[in-house]
Formats: sequence, C-alpha cells, structure tokens
Amino acid sequence: QVQLVESGGGLVQAGGSLRLSCAASGRTFSSYAMGWFRQAPGKEREFVAGISWSGGTTYYADSVKGRFTISRDNAKNTVYLQMNSLKPEDTAVYYCAAQSLFVGWRNPTGYNYWGQGTQVTLSS
Repeated sequence: QVQLVESGGGLVQAGGSLRLSCAASGRTFSSYAMGWFRQAPGKEREFVAGISWSGGTTYYADSVKGRFTISRDNAKNTVYLQMNSLKPEDTAVYYCAAQSLFVGWRNPTGYNYWGQGTQVTLSS
C-alpha cells in the first residue's frame, strides 16, 4: 500500500515556475514507477511525465517537453515535477500516481495509487 500526498501548487504568472512534490508513504516506494497527470475543468485526465523506479528513465508529454522535469529522491520517498515557462494552458489539478507493475506511461488505468491532487493556476 502506498499513500501519495502532493504539494507545491499555487497561483503563478505565465512564464513563471513551480515545483510540485509528491511525498509517498510505504517502504516499497523505490520499486514503483511514478507519473504526474493533470486534469483541467471539463477535460480528461492527461499524462504529463513519468519516471522509472531508479530515476534512470523519464518520459514526457509533448506539450511539456523541454519545460517540465520529473525527478525522484528514493531516500526521501519523494517525486518532483519542476515546471518552467508555464503557460495558461498548464492550469489544472496535478496528480501524482504510482505503478507497482510497469505497463506503460500514458494510461491512467495502469497506475495503482493516486494522490489527492494539487491545483496549479496560471494568470496571464
């Protein structure tokens, strides 16, 4: 069992930066692939970024590639999402999620555990 708690969201101007954190409970955190997703009002939840259990492999949605960076610190049971050059279309609730058995990055149904989400709002 893994519990995930996101933090770091807020209101930021377009062009600014935020770093989201996802703190995980449980001794097996380092064995999970992790992902960040987001969901804007009226839209489906979409994949943002993923990272392998070791941190050696990362994967990004085209819409955030070059602007966002996912990383993890297994000693701290935490995964991060550094978001730079933010745009109004990045406004959403951001969720972190964990996969116990890697089945792919993009499909939310492949993730076993989810956090409660943190709101990111861009002002133009």
